[in-house]
Amino acid sequence: MSSDAANGTGMSGMDIHQILDYLPHRYPILLVDRVLDVVPGERITALKNVSVNEPYFPGHYPHHPVMPGVLIVEAMAQTAAILAFKTMGNKPDDKSVYYFVGIDNARFKRPVGPGDQLVIEVSLGANKRGIWKFSAVARVDGQVASEADLICAVRPTPQ
Repeated sequence: MSSDAANGTGMSGMDIHQILDYLPHRYPILLVDRVLDVVPGERITALKNVSVNEPYFPGHYPHHPVMPGVLIVEAMAQTAAILAFKTMGNKPDDKSVYYFVGIDNARFKRPVGPGDQLVIEVSLGANKRGIWKFSAVARVDGQVASEADLICAVRPTPQ
């Protein structure tokens, strides 16, 4: 394993322990299980393994469990956050908050259910004055499940 792969920097993957360093989210809202590849300033590919034990399945829908589309978009936004922090060369702290501020062109092409693995690909479009724009696609078995353009912002923590 290269030193980049060992410490989670550069063009490499990230395990769950490294992901936890880059996202403030925790169960049950942590929606990224593994990063396969990240190129700071360009792109990231991550995984979300969808289990029958997800807390939303008993109510959405009991007779035919479907992952809510808003959670697929949230998984894409969390993946984008990792890319942004890797691009900035830092990790989240208590002095700033990474907000999800916009969704454009969101489309849902197929249902996602228990046993599926979301492969999330996010590309950085622009970063100006703390506003980040991304294009994201989530696939299952090579088929597009969802796609969206995401807008995020890093802002100081309210006092």
